[in-house]
Amino acid sequence: MAPINYAEAYGYSSLAAAIIFAIVYFPLLGFFIFKYITARTSVYISLSIFCLTRLVGFIIRAVEIDVESAATNESVLIADQVLFGIGFFGLLYSAYTLVMDRGDLLAIPETHSRNIIDRIAGTRRLFRLILTAGVAIGIAGISSSSTGDSSSSTLRQASVIIFLVLTVVQVYLTVRLILNESAYARHFPPVNNSLGVKHGSFILGAIAVLLLIREIFLTVTINDIQRAANEHFWYPLVVIPEVLAVMLYCAPGLVPPKSELNK
Repeated sequence: MAPINYAEAYGYSSLAAAIIFAIVYFPLLGFFIFKYITARTSVYISLSIFCLTRLVGFIIRAVEIDVESAATNESVLIADQVLFGIGFFGLLYSAYTLVMDRGDLLAIPETHSRNIIDRIAGTRRLFRLILTAGVAIGIAGISSSSTGDSSSSTLRQASVIIFLVLTVVQVYLTVRLILNESAYARHFPPVNNSLGVKHGSFILGAIAVLLLIREIFLTVTINDIQRAANEHFWYPLVVIPEVLAVMLYCAPGLVPPKSELNK
């Protein structure tokens, strides 16, 4: 019996696309590592890890497409899916951290944001805990699929839903930040004219929309793994939004200096 070609089964066929995106993520990884070395801000750690998972993931994807022995190796497929699954943690948590940090810098009185939704959404430890749980559940679902475990699909679905809910929370917090920064800027114009300082909340708004596009697509295809992995949809609705979001993080002044956050 001929071995299963998992790359073909999941619709992996574009070698050029995998190579191109691996090349794109290489300088982005170097940029964020450099920024962390010079700024020592945790956001750059998360973004570096995300870029690393995508760089390695696309290299593996290219090998799966081009090398038959890798294409028929289920362990390689699982590694591919795990890397593309866990990397989103860094992208979403970076956006959440920046929104919270920039909100803290506005020094808005507590009475302006004390409803229950804001209290829950603004609890960093809770957000990080739920996001970590989503990643762990996703990995468990991917790993158990190789053994034919019936719970695999349920675990995958739970992970996707968790990511969607947290992304919606992120969108909500970003909209609040845009409103607060706009009101604040009318009374206290920014001294620094860099793009990220003046228009940071709008950049984070664009990032939030890109992440939401990704999650809506993965939720819509939650019961159809083949369609979710179809490159005709996966690249424009998952990969490109991620790359654009990462590039927006490069805006000068978007990430507050650690010295400001420690005040």
